[in-house]
Amino acid sequence: MMDEARLRADAGHAAWSERFNEMFAQVAGEFENAGSRKRARAYLLGLLSHTERKNGWTLAEFAGDRSPDGMQRLLNFYAWDAGGVRDAVRRFVVAGLGDPAAVLVVDETGFLKKGTRSAGVARQYTGTAGRVENCQVGVFLAYAGPDGARALIDRELYLPEKWTGDRDRCRAAGIGDEVAFATKPALAQKMIERAVAAGVPFCWVAADEVYGQNPGLRGWLEDQQIAYVMAVPCSEMITVAAGRRRADALAALVPGRAWQQLSCADGSKGPRLYDWALIESAGSGHSLLVRRSLHLNEKGERELAYFWCYAPHGASLAELVAVAGARWAVEDCFAEAKNEAGLDHYQVRIYQAWYRHVTLSMLAHAFLAVTARILRPAPPEPPPAGADDGEPAKRGSRSLWTTIQPAEDI
Repeated sequence: MMDEARLRADAGHAAWSERFNEMFAQVAGEFENAGSRKRARAYLLGLLSHTERKNGWTLAEFAGDRSPDGMQRLLNFYAWDAGGVRDAVRRFVVAGLGDPAAVLVVDETGFLKKGTRSAGVARQYTGTAGRVENCQVGVFLAYAGPDGARALIDRELYLPEKWTGDRDRCRAAGIGDEVAFATKPALAQKMIERAVAAGVPFCWVAADEVYGQNPGLRGWLEDQQIAYVMAVPCSEMITVAAGRRRADALAALVPGRAWQQLSCADGSKGPRLYDWALIESAGSGHSLLVRRSLHLNEKGERELAYFWCYAPHGASLAELVAVAGARWAVEDCFAEAKNEAGLDHYQVRIYQAWYRHVTLSMLAHAFLAVTARILRPAPPEPPPAGADDGEPAKRGSRSLWTTIQPAEDI
């Protein structure tokens, strides 16, 4: 029995090693010499390890180094193109998870920091803490497949105006004079443009209110004929046949029979069920999607959420609901990348170093995401027509991320 268990462990280790080597071969050319390639490989293996904290010191210890100097040189001084690695991450994700029905999801996450010298750090709101904190904010683009597979494929560091308005401070943090202020929606557009130019297969864009209420981003997507479902505030003004009305005022007019109970996605406890209503607008291809909770909150009210939709070729209520639910994929990516691939464990201050660490973390996360997809059990064969074993159908049984554990030493 021991020999059999050892053989299974050896076979599993060999499979991980082969997959990792195939993945790393796709990015190795972005590193200009053998030293930087070797160091990047060790950095990725450290990010994929079970090491609890994945900063310079712990990654160096995992690699067998006496100090973190080598890892810091990789992030700060070695010659390699983080943009090229980002493009390789995108290609790797598309090859492993690509689907024409996929959704591109935009969102940001915060990285809590002390001090004032790290590029882009400022007191600003972050959903990570749920309040204003001293932090950096990264805007990310996630790729969400219709089967629940997901991974991050792009990233931009948000620089507040207090930073871009102080060029001396920018230069001290390695931010070039050519880097100007850009809003979060502008950063989102930049990343979607890169995905479109690269031929990434997708059908929809989804985002929260920060992006959904921005007319510039919405207008650009519509000019490109890109369908979207993006959250908007209750105060969003919607033009219908009777004139312009607030989103919440329109929702109040929806008759009871017009609400439909649908699941927008599977969560850890099963289907995420809500009541949904669709309100057609006066604009071609546009509609307002309203989500209503099934249960009363502490105030005795059912909570409402609003989504502005653009579907130039038409879409059913069920399809729009599914796209709205796909937005949770980016939250899953943030949790996975932070917990499993050290996305927020870095100890760097320079602008370039932030991009380098985050990109390598995205690559490690993508490796786990694609591997999880490969190892996912095949869905069971449907029962013969009329068969009934007396058991209720299982709901929300999609395979969990936690079934895939990163390898200790590939």
